[in-house]
Amino acid sequence: MASTCVVGLQWGDEAKGKIVDLLCDEHDVVVRYQGGANAGHTVVAEGVTYKLSLVPTGILRKHVDCLIGNGVVIHPPALLKEVQTLSSQGVDLAGRLHISDRSHVILPYHLEEERLTEESSSSADHIGTTRRGIGPCYRDKVGRVHGIRVGDLYHPEFFRERLARAVDYKNRLLSAMLDSYTPIDASAVATEYLGYAEQLRPFVRDTTSWIHDAQAQGKRLLFEGAQGSLLDVDHGSYPYVTSSNSSSAGITPGTGMPTRHIDRWIGVVKAYTTRVGGGPFPTELDNEIGERIRRIGREYGTVTGRPRRCGWFDAVAARYSSRISGSTEIALMLLDVLSGLPEIRVAVAYEDSSGNCVESMPGHLADLERCHPIFETLPGWSEDITSCRTWASLPENAKQYVRFIAKQMQIPVSIVSVGPDREATLRVE
Repeated sequence: MASTCVVGLQWGDEAKGKIVDLLCDEHDVVVRYQGGANAGHTVVAEGVTYKLSLVPTGILRKHVDCLIGNGVVIHPPALLKEVQTLSSQGVDLAGRLHISDRSHVILPYHLEEERLTEESSSSADHIGTTRRGIGPCYRDKVGRVHGIRVGDLYHPEFFRERLARAVDYKNRLLSAMLDSYTPIDASAVATEYLGYAEQLRPFVRDTTSWIHDAQAQGKRLLFEGAQGSLLDVDHGSYPYVTSSNSSSAGITPGTGMPTRHIDRWIGVVKAYTTRVGGGPFPTELDNEIGERIRRIGREYGTVTGRPRRCGWFDAVAARYSSRISGSTEIALMLLDVLSGLPEIRVAVAYEDSSGNCVESMPGHLADLERCHPIFETLPGWSEDITSCRTWASLPENAKQYVRFIAKQMQIPVSIVSVGPDREATLRVE
């Protein structure tokens, strides 16, 4: 039975949720393996818009189980709010949502620590976090001293004791570093979070054993990453990255499932490039075309609402991330946004500060910042393609653009999206 990984190959926001949603009919379990409530998926189904951050996209299909793996960090009030919103939209989560007892918990001081990090940085050094405590929670996880896991909430005495030690340390640190900081009451937080734990109890379990049992039973697993591979903490444009392995490298540590069980690897890219927050962006368009792409593509964060930076497709960066994520095919999204442009450009290489041609993405921030894109220009198309429902119905120039992207990526494009609805998704012939 085939299992699949869907992973973004840019700086996030590639419309991965739509691809996961489409593939749910072919799978039994959807697995989220890293990140937190800083990630967002928007799925439009039968005219209803669903916004998901922590709950896997598969929850919209009644036959699909959804698993939040141990690699995800969880802010209980945010997760409960999402669960309640989905329930109000008629989505039944009972017996279908599974939360790892090994996931780490975001606590109030993590949000304050992130505020400290951002406010103490100059505007030039801002990483551009969502200020949801994700990074500080991961920092406590790997630091081992103050990390608290979901399973700890079901051992109240142990949890209160561990939280009290952490809060004592965090209060002393944050009081010294922040001008406006109200010390946290450990007892009040413990009571609050133990209340959340009771509401989450029906969903919490040993997901590592659960997923292995599901695989042994022949269940088809669909792994979905959050953010994009260029934000991977090890392989992305460091330090302007997220705090986890957002490439496919995060699957095994984030779920306990070896990747040898995965047969299909789908890399998702937009027909152009976007990113949020700081960091180098070689093909960025700080002009009318960039603003046009932002307006037509509605390029504003699902979670934060922040406007995204927009630019031409960067084949150098996408080719690099497809290699590290092991992509075997490409889903090209939001092709319709480029309709109406007389010509479209694609970065096929970079030129470094010495005038040398660079065909791979530099590993160091300073080297990447000094690179300038080398573009190839393709003819655009004037037709509105949002009503196209077959590959054959696309304008020839749109097909040529898709073929060009596949050639640059050195991987076939198998799926093309021309609109937000499920039906506006074409199989490439």
